[in-house]
Amino acid sequence: MKPCRECRHTVSEQAMACPQCGAPVPAKAQWNGWGFEYKSKATVLGIPWLHISFKYSPARCPMPAKGVVAIGQFACGIFTLSQFGIGLISVSQFTVAGFALAQFALAYSLIAQLGLYVNQGYGQLVKSITELAGMF
Repeated sequence: MKPCRECRHTVSEQAMACPQCGAPVPAKAQWNGWGFEYKSKATVLGIPWLHISFKYSPARCPMPAKGVVAIGQFACGIFTLSQFGIGLISVSQFTVAGFALAQFALAYSLIAQLGLYVNQGYGQLVKSITELAGMF
Protein backbone atom coordinates (compact mmCIF):
# COMPACT_ATOMS: atom_id res chain seq x y z
CA MET A 1 0.00 0.00 0.00
CA LYS A 2 1.17 3.51 -0.85
CA PRO A 3 -0.20 7.02 -0.43
CA CYS A 4 -1.98 8.58 -3.44
CA ARG A 5 0.22 11.23 -5.03
CA GLU A 6 -2.73 13.68 -5.13
CA CYS A 7 -4.68 13.29 -1.86
CA ARG A 8 -2.34 11.06 0.21
CA HIS A 9 -5.15 8.49 0.81
CA THR A 10 -3.68 4.96 1.16
CA VAL A 11 -4.17 2.93 -2.04
CA SER A 12 -3.01 -0.37 -3.52
CA GLU A 13 0.05 -0.23 -5.77
CA GLN A 14 -2.07 -1.90 -8.48
CA ALA A 15 -4.95 0.59 -8.23
CA MET A 16 -5.92 2.15 -11.57
CA ALA A 17 -7.64 5.09 -9.82
CA CYS A 18 -7.73 6.51 -6.32
CA PRO A 19 -11.09 5.74 -4.64
CA GLN A 20 -10.84 9.03 -2.72
CA CYS A 21 -9.94 11.61 -5.41
CA GLY A 22 -10.04 9.63 -8.70
CA ALA A 23 -6.41 10.28 -9.66
CA PRO A 24 -5.29 7.77 -12.31
CA VAL A 25 -2.57 5.27 -11.28
CA PRO A 26 -2.31 6.93 -7.85
CA ALA A 27 0.60 4.86 -6.44
CA LYS A 28 3.07 6.25 -9.01
CA ALA A 29 5.07 9.27 -7.88
CA GLN A 30 4.68 10.81 -11.35
CA TRP A 31 2.25 9.93 -14.10
CA ASN A 32 2.10 11.40 -17.58
CA GLY A 33 -0.46 9.26 -19.39
CA TRP A 34 -1.33 5.83 -20.74
CA GLY A 35 0.48 3.92 -23.43
CA PHE A 36 3.93 3.70 -24.96
CA GLU A 37 6.26 6.50 -26.06
CA TYR A 38 9.88 6.53 -27.17
CA LYS A 39 11.94 9.53 -28.29
CA SER A 40 15.49 9.08 -29.50
CA LYS A 41 18.12 11.23 -27.84
CA ALA A 42 19.54 12.07 -31.28
CA THR A 43 17.89 15.16 -32.76
CA VAL A 44 17.85 17.11 -36.01
CA LEU A 45 17.22 20.84 -35.47
CA GLY A 46 15.73 20.02 -32.06
CA ILE A 47 13.35 17.39 -33.48
CA PRO A 48 13.86 13.77 -32.37
CA TRP A 49 15.38 11.53 -35.04
CA LEU A 50 12.82 8.84 -34.07
CA HIS A 51 9.60 9.35 -32.14
CA ILE A 52 7.21 6.47 -31.50
CA SER A 53 4.00 7.35 -29.67
CA PHE A 54 1.00 5.18 -28.92
CA LYS A 55 0.15 7.21 -25.86
CA TYR A 56 -2.65 9.25 -24.33
CA SER A 57 -2.09 12.25 -22.06
CA PRO A 58 -3.57 12.41 -18.55
CA ALA A 59 -6.44 14.41 -20.14
CA ARG A 60 -7.07 11.35 -22.39
CA CYS A 61 -5.96 13.14 -25.58
CA PRO A 62 -3.76 11.25 -28.04
CA MET A 63 -0.12 12.34 -28.04
CA PRO A 64 1.09 12.50 -31.67
CA ALA A 65 4.52 11.29 -32.72
CA LYS A 66 6.61 14.21 -33.98
CA GLY A 67 10.03 13.48 -35.41
CA VAL A 68 12.13 12.97 -38.50
CA VAL A 69 10.80 9.40 -38.42
CA ALA A 70 7.40 9.44 -36.70
CA ILE A 71 5.51 6.25 -35.85
CA GLY A 72 2.17 6.20 -34.05
CA GLN A 73 -1.59 6.45 -34.26
CA PHE A 74 -1.11 10.14 -35.06
CA ALA A 75 2.20 11.22 -36.61
CA CYS A 76 3.88 14.24 -38.14
CA GLY A 77 7.36 14.11 -39.64
CA ILE A 78 9.54 13.64 -42.68
CA PHE A 79 8.78 9.89 -42.77
CA THR A 80 5.53 8.81 -41.10
CA LEU A 81 4.05 5.41 -40.39
CA SER A 82 0.67 5.98 -38.82
CA GLN A 83 -3.09 5.76 -38.87
CA PHE A 84 -3.38 9.54 -39.34
CA GLY A 85 -0.25 11.17 -40.75
CA ILE A 86 1.23 14.35 -42.12
CA GLY A 87 4.63 14.03 -43.71
CA LEU A 88 6.89 14.27 -46.70
CA ILE A 89 6.77 10.48 -47.17
CA SER A 90 3.85 8.74 -45.48
CA VAL A 91 2.50 5.23 -45.10
CA SER A 92 -0.84 5.76 -43.38
CA GLN A 93 -4.51 5.01 -43.38
CA PHE A 94 -5.32 8.73 -43.73
CA THR A 95 -2.60 11.15 -44.81
CA VAL A 96 -1.57 14.48 -46.22
CA ALA A 97 1.88 14.03 -47.71
CA GLY A 98 4.33 14.71 -50.49
CA PHE A 99 4.50 11.04 -51.39
CA ALA A 100 1.91 8.67 -49.91
CA LEU A 101 0.96 5.03 -49.70
CA ALA A 102 -2.43 5.15 -48.02
CA GLN A 103 -6.05 4.19 -47.90
CA PHE A 104 -7.17 7.85 -48.07
CA ALA A 105 -4.66 10.48 -49.16
CA LEU A 106 -4.06 14.02 -50.36
CA ALA A 107 -0.56 14.15 -51.80
CA TYR A 108 1.78 15.35 -54.53
CA SER A 109 2.18 11.73 -55.67
CA LEU A 110 0.36 8.73 -54.22
CA ILE A 111 -0.85 5.16 -54.29
CA ALA A 112 -4.19 5.05 -52.50
CA GLN A 113 -7.62 3.52 -52.40
CA LEU A 114 -9.17 7.01 -52.41
CA GLY A 115 -7.11 10.08 -53.04
CA LEU A 116 -6.35 13.42 -54.60
CA TYR A 117 -2.95 14.15 -56.09
CA VAL A 118 -1.04 16.96 -57.79
CA ASN A 119 1.45 15.10 -60.01
CA GLN A 120 0.90 11.35 -60.14
CA GLY A 121 -1.52 8.90 -58.57
CA TYR A 122 -2.64 5.31 -58.72
CA GLY A 123 -5.52 3.55 -57.04
CA GLN A 124 -9.22 2.73 -57.09
CA LEU A 125 -10.79 6.18 -56.82
CA VAL A 126 -7.83 8.45 -57.37
CA LYS A 127 -8.17 11.81 -59.13
CA SER A 128 -5.84 14.67 -59.82
CA ILE A 129 -6.77 18.03 -58.37
CA THR A 130 -6.98 19.46 -61.92
CA GLU A 131 -9.42 16.70 -62.96
CA LEU A 132 -11.51 17.41 -59.89
CA ALA A 133 -11.50 21.17 -60.60
CA GLY A 134 -12.59 20.48 -64.23
CA MET A 135 -15.70 18.60 -63.05
CA PHE A 136 -17.22 21.77 -61.61
